[in-house]
Amino acid sequence: MKGILLAGGEGTRLHPMTRVVSKQLLPVYDKPLVYYPLTTLMLAGVRDILIITRPRDAAAFAALLGDGSAWGLSLTYAVQPAPRGIAEALVLGRTFLAGGPSALVLGDNLFFGAGLGRNLGLVAARNPGATVFAYPVRDPSRYGVIALDAAGRPASLEEKPAQPRSSLAIPGLYFYDAQAPDLAAALAPSPRGELEISDVNRAYLDRGRLVVVPLGRGATWLDVGTPEALAQASAYVQTLQERQGLMIGSPEEVAYRLGLIDAEALARLAAPLAHNAYGRYLRDLLATP
Repeated sequence: MKGILLAGGEGTRLHPMTRVVSKQLLPVYDKPLVYYPLTTLMLAGVRDILIITRPRDAAAFAALLGDGSAWGLSLTYAVQPAPRGIAEALVLGRTFLAGGPSALVLGDNLFFGAGLGRNLGLVAARNPGATVFAYPVRDPSRYGVIALDAAGRPASLEEKPAQPRSSLAIPGLYFYDAQAPDLAAALAPSPRGELEISDVNRAYLDRGRLVVVPLGRGATWLDVGTPEALAQASAYVQTLQERQGLMIGSPEEVAYRLGLIDAEALARLAAPLAHNAYGRYLRDLLATP
């Protein structure tokens, strides 16, 4: 399975911070925001990832992430000339996916929870159809909303409904079979002028091929799209890291723990960061059994 990380958009809700900097490059406590969805894909077992950015941000992302080889990954890049919807990422990534399944993650979404990697790996192993997640929120009208029937099966799906049929939002992490790019390419733009990812998911629902996996109380999903959400995400990461002494969203650590890089490679990555807490944390991993 290959991955697509969508890091485009104008980030207007974060202006003026994002007038010249992509929101996915803004810091969430001690790391750029893009590190968090990137490590989510890594935990799902994805190693070959396409990063989609705005044209003016492409060089900055390439400078930050490189080709991924230092983390045991293969990263390639594409640009989305204008913000024409999440589903357009599947169209732009069609050649990259080469007829295979995909995992699509939004570059401003943060996921964390016990057993997250194992659960994502199980979802990624399902090839037929599509799998999305359901997460209870207080303000579902801001998101794509999924309603379930009495048996827990998906019954309806709406994009930012004025009167939501449930409190279950669909987070920005989607797993698809090989049909997704064709379904996205066949969409008509919504009244907003965008190719809506909800319409892709609805196409799978109409075919009886949409699986919904609830994210329970043990999981955290943060949509970091406003100044308030950015501050909350930073406080969340800081609190957990200081309390537990464990890092969230570090590609170096995830790569090391998954066996994508060895101790020597981790030491090389930690060396340039020796004078800050991030580098010292990576160095201390080498002494941890």
